[in-house]
Amino acid sequence: MRQVSVKALVVSKSIPRWLVTRALSKRFPRLSLGPTAVLRMKDVQEPALPGPDWVKVRTIMSGICGSDLVVVMCRGSLYLSGFTSFPLVPGHEVVAEIIEVGEGVEEFQVGERVAIEPALGCTVRGMPDLCPQCAAGRYANCVRTTEGEFSAGLQIGYCRSLPGGWGERFVAHTAQLHRVPDDFSDEATVLLEPLSCAIHGVLRAGIEGSGPVLVVGCGVVGLLTIAALRALQPECRIVAVAKYESQKRMAMDLGANVVSGAGVGGYAQLSDEVGARVLSVIRGKPAVSGGFPVVFECVGTSAALEDAMRWTMENGTLVALGMPSDAKADLTPLWHQEVRFIGSYAYGIERTGDKEMKTFELAKHLMKDGNFRSGVSRLVSHRFPIERYREAIVKAGRAGRLGGGKMVFTFPD
Repeated sequence: MRQVSVKALVVSKSIPRWLVTRALSKRFPRLSLGPTAVLRMKDVQEPALPGPDWVKVRTIMSGICGSDLVVVMCRGSLYLSGFTSFPLVPGHEVVAEIIEVGEGVEEFQVGERVAIEPALGCTVRGMPDLCPQCAAGRYANCVRTTEGEFSAGLQIGYCRSLPGGWGERFVAHTAQLHRVPDDFSDEATVLLEPLSCAIHGVLRAGIEGSGPVLVVGCGVVGLLTIAALRALQPECRIVAVAKYESQKRMAMDLGANVVSGAGVGGYAQLSDEVGARVLSVIRGKPAVSGGFPVVFECVGTSAALEDAMRWTMENGTLVALGMPSDAKADLTPLWHQEVRFIGSYAYGIERTGDKEMKTFELAKHLMKDGNFRSGVSRLVSHRFPIERYREAIVKAGRAGRLGGGKMVFTFPD
C-alpha cells in the first residue's frame, strides 16, 4: 500500500531543545520557535485505522489552547510528563471531516463534520473492562492512561500513538465523535471542547441560588465560564476580574453583571460587591475577610490563584479551571478560611437533576440557542493557516493584550 505523507506540527522530546525553548519563550517567544524549538513542521506518515471502530478525519479547524502553549513553549509543570509520550502532534480542540470509516462503524458516514472529544479512556484504549472512573462516567479521569493498545497520553495531542489536530489528518474512535448540526459554524464547533470544560467546572461547583460568584481571569476559559454560568444559572450574579479592556467588554457581552480590574487594584470594587473587609498585611497582597461563596480561577498563574483564594469566603468553594503552572502560591487563605478547593480538568457524563448526558452533548444543547452560539463564536478572533504556526503561537500567547480571544489553525480542503 502506498504511504501518504501529511503535514503536522510535531513536538519532540529533546532535553537540549527543551532548555533552549524554555529560556527564550518568555522574553523572546518568536526566537523560541526557531531552529532550536521543540516544535517543528514535518511531513509525517498518514495514520492508519487502529481497528474497526475507528475513523480517519481531515482537520478543518484546530484551536490553540493554553495547555498547548505551555507544551510548545516549555513553560508548564513537568507533572503531566508522566502521562505523556513523545514525539506528539498537539491539538485537542478540533472540528474535522470524516474521510474513512472502519468496517465496524455504522453510525457515522464519510463526509460528516464532527467535533472530537479528545479524552483517552478505557473504551478508546481498547480495555476489556472499565476502570472505576470510566465506569462512573468520569472517563477523562481514567486511571489507565498509560496502558492499553496505545502509548501514554491523557488525550489525543499528548500521545505518541494518537496525534491531534495540529496535523492535516488523524484518527479517532467512534466514542470520541460528536456529529454537529449544519448551522453550527466551524468556529462554534471548535469551541465545544473548551466550553465543555467550563460547563464541567460550573456543575462541579454546586451553585445554589443567585450567588454571587466570582470569575478570576477573562481569557477564553474565563469567558466561556461566564457564558456557561449565565446559561445554566440564569439568576446568578456574576462578577468577573479581567486584565484587559477587550476582555472586560467580552465578559459583559457574555453575561457578567460586573467586571473589575485585575490584581490589588480591583480589590476595592470587589469588596463593595460583597461587603468584604480588605485588611493590610506586613508584606504582599491584602487579606480579605468575607468574600464570594463560589470562585472560579481561570488563569492558572500563582497571582490569579492567590487572588482567588483570598476572595473565596470562609467555608466557600474555589474551583480551579485554569491549567496550573509550577509557580508557587501562598496557601494560607485556603487553610485559614477552610475553603473547599476543587480541581476541574475536563468533562465526562454529567448528572443534572434526574438526567445524565455527556458534557459535550450538554455543550451542543446550549449551542443550539442561536444567541448563545453567536456570542460564544465571536471568541474565535484569529485564523491562521498551519504554515503560519509561529505567528499564530506568538499571538496566542499575547491574545489578551492584542484584544483577541481564541486563535485557531485552519486547513485547506
